[in-house]
Amino acid sequence: MLKPLVPVTGRPLISYTIDALAQAGITKINAVVGFESERLSAAVSRLIPAGIEMRFIPNAEWQKSNGISVLAAKEHITPPFLLTMSDHLFEVAIVDLLIKAADVSFLNLAIDKKLRSIFDLADAMKIQTRGDQVVAIGKDLENYDAIDTGIFVCPGRFFDYLEKAKSRGRGSDCSLADGVRLMAAEGGVRGIDIGEAWWQDVDTPEMLADVEKQLRSRRDRFAIASAGSKRGDSTEN
Repeated sequence: MLKPLVPVTGRPLISYTIDALAQAGITKINAVVGFESERLSAAVSRLIPAGIEMRFIPNAEWQKSNGISVLAAKEHITPPFLLTMSDHLFEVAIVDLLIKAADVSFLNLAIDKKLRSIFDLADAMKIQTRGDQVVAIGKDLENYDAIDTGIFVCPGRFFDYLEKAKSRGRGSDCSLADGVRLMAAEGGVRGIDIGEAWWQDVDTPEMLADVEKQLRSRRDRFAIASAGSKRGDSTEN
């Protein structure tokens, strides 16, 4: 089964992301699709609530890292834009906080400092901050004080850093973390702490089981809601 369609408490995984964006007032979603894109697009189209415009952007190089997926959207969106992952669940409060706190002259990254609450800390994308500035990112960081939640508000110039990372990568490849790392080295990345809000990556059967447990205890926070006023573009990777 395609990962965005994996059932989570009886609903496709991607439906939680769509609903959170709708509740946050997003009315236009751009979804980058690759593997079995036609089948995935058709299935996701049936999940779109009223008032949401969804466009599917093909990524012919879907075998490469997630930075290439973001670059596929470059000509289709107007910055600044919200960027989320299709396999991360998160409370709408995180999106609200990030949009309100974002400084669009920076790359704004929602970070989680509740390290003890991270399900698989060893595999998490770790962040080191200095004040509100992100100074390092990587899964193998020894010194870190936060975790990357995979939710960003991005300025247009973030594409330039991804292109730079791509030009340096083997096989013209790059990850999101590669672009963030280059931008952070020039003081261009801010970390916005999500506080007590909840999110989780869904990468393994164990993570899926924990997510379902969490959702049952937080069901009222994940009710379907219609979209409010327009906040701008969102891109799902």
